[in-house]
Amino acid sequence: MRPTHPFAVLGTLDPRDPRLDDLDPLRAVVEGAQVVAVGEGAHFVHEFALARARLIRYLADRHGFDVLALEMGTAEAAAVGPWLAGDGDEGDLPGLLPQHSLNLFGELLRHLRHLRAGGARPFRIVGIDLPNTLTLLPDLDPVAAYLREVDPATAGLMTGLLRTAAEITGGSAAASAPQWASLEPDRQEAMTAGLARLALRMDALEPLHAGSGGQDRFDTARLHLEAARHTDYMLRAMSNLFAGTGMADDTSIRDRYMATCLRWHLARTAPDARVVVVAHNNHIQKTPVTYEGYPTALPMGYHLARDLGPRYRAVGLTHTAGEIPEMSWPAPEGSTLGFTVEPVPLDPPAPGSVEGALAEAGLASDITLTDLRSPSPVVASLERMRSQGATMDLPVARSFDAILTVPTATLDPSTTF
Repeated sequence: MRPTHPFAVLGTLDPRDPRLDDLDPLRAVVEGAQVVAVGEGAHFVHEFALARARLIRYLADRHGFDVLALEMGTAEAAAVGPWLAGDGDEGDLPGLLPQHSLNLFGELLRHLRHLRAGGARPFRIVGIDLPNTLTLLPDLDPVAAYLREVDPATAGLMTGLLRTAAEITGGSAAASAPQWASLEPDRQEAMTAGLARLALRMDALEPLHAGSGGQDRFDTARLHLEAARHTDYMLRAMSNLFAGTGMADDTSIRDRYMATCLRWHLARTAPDARVVVVAHNNHIQKTPVTYEGYPTALPMGYHLARDLGPRYRAVGLTHTAGEIPEMSWPAPEGSTLGFTVEPVPLDPPAPGSVEGALAEAGLASDITLTDLRSPSPVVASLERMRSQGATMDLPVARSFDAILTVPTATLDPSTTF
């Protein structure tokens, strides 16, 4: 019997093209799923933004997905939500997001606003990540405002935390982590200890706080505090990573928070709500992340697959291009982001990789969708996939449910660094 072919050739990347039938091979993948994650193999890639917008349109129009959970902080998503639903002018977006988040999601959000402008039901947007700036104030400020009202006895502790947090102002982890590292060790430890004390006190006094300000306000403030605690941990983890002293799997703390935050939102949505998660491939994959054998993280997708089973599906994005925009640091002095982005050349697709299999099939120049649930022996043989400027070893068919591949990977022209 001839094996089922795992590759489908797609007609376009244009998210505004009304034709969506070529994406119907995804129907069997997403049917019955409550959460479908759409990834990207590298940040700041124009073609990935187009592909994501088109996939989200398909999921919304054909399958009723109406919540977007993005790789950004709670406060960032709250700021951009009304704009995405049509408020204000399209040109208002740069004033709503930090530069790093704008670079990561600006092109995608502009497409999605346009697609919903025709009267379709707008997306509800939630942030499930730590702030993309990896700073503490976006989460500590709302906690401080809440506690001033329900627990003024914490004012002294809160003042010290805010003072230290105000010294970490970078535009991304590449800038914020060195700022954290420049603090005196006793101030670093005081931040960690103070956040832990605050969390214990809020938990102990929840009945009083919720009785005074309402359960929803308590839950939201507690989520912000948890984000601040995880940001504090990740500042230390990233500083150690940059210094070459990081612990294996230390970035798992961020991914665990992302999974917890998504579940927090799921518990507060309608039972029939369907969620599209938009994050890097390394966050949505269902298996541990390793680079050259070194364990990096248990990703969000690993936790979601354990918790949701077949109600979680992951669609990865990759490319067959000869180069990729890649982050490089340190950046020139004065950069708020702490990194620059330059195109880097890549080796030809590796044997046993998704990209290599497409090249062998003569499809490297096409836009393709690979169904990883296919019984084809080609799928069973896939054990590598590109990620940023590297190629990862991973069990592809256990890590994702489908892969969309583009033939080019160029820098999103709307980004600034």
